Parts: sequence; C-alpha cells; structure tokens
Amino acid sequence: MNRENRIVRTSMIGIGANVFLAAFKVMAGLLAHSIAVILDAVNNLSDAMSSLITIIGTKLASRRPDAKHPYGYGRTEYLSATVISVIVLYAGVTAFVESFKKILAPEVPDYSALTLVIITVGVAVKVLLGRYVKKVGEETDSDALVDSGKDALNDAVISASTLAAAVLYMLFHISLEAWLGLLISAVIIKSGVEMLKDTLSRILGERVDGDLSKALKATVCETEGVIGAYDLVLHDYGPDRMIGSIHVEVPDTYTADRLDRMTREIVHRVLEKHHVALTAVGFYARNTKNDEEAEMFEDIRRMIMGYDHVVQMHGFYTDAVQKLIRFDVVIDFRTPDREEIFHRIVAQVEEEYPAFTVQAVLDADICD
Repeated sequence: MNRENRIVRTSMIGIGANVFLAAFKVMAGLLAHSIAVILDAVNNLSDAMSSLITIIGTKLASRRPDAKHPYGYGRTEYLSATVISVIVLYAGVTAFVESFKKILAPEVPDYSALTLVIITVGVAVKVLLGRYVKKVGEETDSDALVDSGKDALNDAVISASTLAAAVLYMLFHISLEAWLGLLISAVIIKSGVEMLKDTLSRILGERVDGDLSKALKATVCETEGVIGAYDLVLHDYGPDRMIGSIHVEVPDTYTADRLDRMTREIVHRVLEKHHVALTAVGFYARNTKNDEEAEMFEDIRRMIMGYDHVVQMHGFYTDAVQKLIRFDVVIDFRTPDREEIFHRIVAQVEEEYPAFTVQAVLDADICD
C-alpha cells in the first residue's frame, strides 16, 4: 500500500472511532449532567474533523506538479496540519470558557454504571488509536497523522481523569467536574499550541536533519575525484519531496567534460539513495600544481580554524599569476559577532600575504 492510501485509511479509522466515541460520550454526559464528559465528547468530534482535514490535505498534496506549481503540492500537508492545530486550540479555548461557567453556576452530576463503562471504553480505544495513528504517521512522515496520534493519546489521559473524577464523586460525593474541565481545556490548549508551533516551524523552513546532511555528503564524496562536499542547501516541498544544491571540491586540472560527467553521477547517486533531487552542483577548484600553494592552504586553514566559533573553511584557491586568494568561512549562527570575526580573519590573511588580494565569503552554517 502506498503512502497516500495508508494515510487515508488511517484517517478513516480515526474518524469512525471518534464519531462512535463522541456519540456515546454525549449521551453519557447528558444523562450524568457532566460537563467533563461532554467536553470529552466535543474533543472527540474535533479529532474526527482533524482526520477529515488530514484526508483532504493528503489528497491535495498528491496532485501532480504543473506550470503554476512546478515543485508540486506537497506543502499542502503542512497547511492541513496547521488547520488541525488551530481546531485543537479552538476546542481547548471553548472548553475552558464552558468549564469556567460551570464553576460560577455548578451542576450536581449523576453518574451511573453505564457512564463509567462508556468512559472506560473511551480510554482504551483512545490509547490504541493514538499509538496506531502516531506509528503510521512516523512511518509515512505525515505531520498531520503524528499530531492526530499525539492528540488521541492526550485524550486518553483526559478521559482517564474524567473517569477518576466520576469514581471520586460516587464514593465521596466530592464534585471536581468544573475544575477538571479547566484542567482538560488547559491540556488541550497546550497540545494545540505545541502542534501549531511545530508545523509553522516546518513551513518557515528548518535546519536540515544532521543525519541526512552527513549521509548525503558522504554519498557525494563517493564519486571519484570529489575531495569534499560543502554548502548543502535543501528545500522541503513536502514529505519525501526535497530539492537542493551542493558544492564539491575537485582538482583544478579537471576539464568541463569531466565535471559534467561528475555532476550527472552525483545527481543520480543522491536521488537513488536519499530521494533528494539536486538541481545544481557547483565546483570549487583545489590547487594541485605545486607544493607552495599546498603550504599556503595549510597555513591559512590553521590560521582561520584557530578562531573561536569558526565551523569550517572551504573553497580555498590561490592564483599565483593574478595574486588572488579565495575561500569561504563558515561561522556558527549562535555567534553574536559573526561579521566582526569574519573581518578579523580577512585582515589577518591580508597582513600575512600582503602581495595577494583576498576574496572571502562569510558562509552560513545551514547544515552539519
């Protein structure tokens, strides 16, 4: 079964389970005059709506690329996950308001054995559903399913607390209904905020996963003639839809024909092994013609790497005829004075090699 079908099937299971639970919980809540049980039922309905949105988002995201959206519609899944987060957040705020009203005008609950059975079944179903949905979401890289699974597990905790409150009232006639409703709403609001934060972070664009960037660069370096791989940039156009570019370092004696063959080999290797489409491969030339240039490289590399917060130096090349020194410096993003450190580096290299013109670039620390 392909990814889309798994997501749709899992979402359909979630809709069925949540509608079933909501119907019985509403009945139990009305019979017992329990605001906590009714809010739990409303939460189930919001989960069913979330699953429906997941299906719609997945269907839209699977549309083929076209002239207007040449990179496809994969990011629609992130938008659907955002909508789910907003629904969860809205449900939490609504529950908070209703619970507060019940504190001001409390109602005496009237639990029965049937109410307790319904709530107990709800806890069991939510635990099983949450674990299943979350597992499928992780396997299919679906943020919407992962969010729905986490929400279902939170609901199981909420239902369990409702059950505990019911048992407490039946044994000791202590009613915690409205206060429990506030607690439930706080949990829902917290979950909604966290889900929204995570999804918006994906939409804004996150740092490339460290394991992926290291593995991808290692794959590139397997190509004959590649000395090093740098400047990996990846753009996320939805789950399993990553497009990017990379720079590689090669000997300065390579011809255009050989570089063209290397480009094609690198693109093929990366697509086949990591399912990432490299749309551009740039090249840095490494001096290989005399020992003096190699010594200059080592000297400048030691000089630059001696600075705090410098992550890497790459793209080094010296032209003895035109008296040029070129290199890129990667400085940690967390450094408050990146530009100041960069200017100090350039000034020191110029001081050490006054006969040369230094062409340096402050590079971004965008991946491991």
